[in-house]
Amino acid sequence: MNLNVLDYFYTLIHLLIIGFNLFAWAFPATRRLHLYGVAVTLGCWLILGIWYGIGYCPVTDWQWQVKEQLGEQNLPNSFVKYYADKISGTSVDASLIDAFTAGFFLLSIIISVYLNFFHKKTKLQSASK
Repeated sequence: MNLNVLDYFYTLIHLLIIGFNLFAWAFPATRRLHLYGVAVTLGCWLILGIWYGIGYCPVTDWQWQVKEQLGEQNLPNSFVKYYADKISGTSVDASLIDAFTAGFFLLSIIISVYLNFFHKKTKLQSASK
């Protein structure tokens, strides 16, 4: 497979994962799947992070291998930072990107847990009254 095509493929996968992790809780049909998705992401960040560094993402690792073969150097640890830099044309502070990423991810998890475990009970309780 052409490396440029593979790079675009990984970018698409990243965007789909990020979009899913941030917004799939909003749709009743994907709420349970969202909970599994954020659990897998959190597992990569924290459990695989024990060996590879906190926040580790295998998709980023694979994409960076492709980008290095394409001649890119000094790649950041984060896909989000890479594209924030690319879109803004400047070097956005990595700590700021990490804080926003973690904050929005945590908010998504909180909403998902609420909708998957507490919102159903609330609806069932009010229906039985």
